[in-house]
Amino acid sequence: MKKVKIILVDDHSLLQHGLCKSLEVEKEFEVIAKTGSGRAAIELVNQHSPDLVIMDISMPGLNGMEATKQIITNNPEIKVVALSMHMEKIYIMGMMSAGAAGYVLKSCSFKELLKCIKTVLAGKLYLCGEVRHMIDTKNDSPINDSSVSIFSILSKREREVLQLIAEGHKSKEIAGKLNISIKTVDIHRTNLKAKLNVHSIAELTKVAITQGLTTHLL
Repeated sequence: MKKVKIILVDDHSLLQHGLCKSLEVEKEFEVIAKTGSGRAAIELVNQHSPDLVIMDISMPGLNGMEATKQIITNNPEIKVVALSMHMEKIYIMGMMSAGAAGYVLKSCSFKELLKCIKTVLAGKLYLCGEVRHMIDTKNDSPINDSSVSIFSILSKREREVLQLIAEGHKSKEIAGKLNISIKTVDIHRTNLKAKLNVHSIAELTKVAITQGLTTHLL
């Protein structure tokens, strides 16, 4: 029997290790890679072409929503399941809008995670009971709620820069992490303030946190 290839993405190493062990007990699954970085997750997906990615949301550098969006854009056949501690609508809608097919809270049982995995592999959406009431999944398609997402307002690069600004990185550090010039970072910073109608780093940080791009405070 061909095994389902899974990549685990979570920046808590203990949870990552325990989940890997639990999944590998199931004979139909094979965990082919693990990482605690959203950016590394994108690279691992490109290298290994998994069937499924189990994705945390709150990760420094590149959050799970952005990583999911980039993965699904380039690999629409891959299924992504969000495994998160967050039950606020901003995170649920952010992941579903990014292309995730499932959303399970970390407080749920492993049995429910297995049910979610099998459901999304069958081509359907799955949300755990605690968050299901927040999303309209008629016809297996989540509602389009642009009021809780800035995906339509900012470009991919602008969202990446915004998260790093909110996490306290200076222009030189951001330039190094994204392999772009400091001048380009400063242009993005100016554009972000204009598009979001804010005037300070504190205000940019507030937007990043309220939109679920980061949970890290300066």
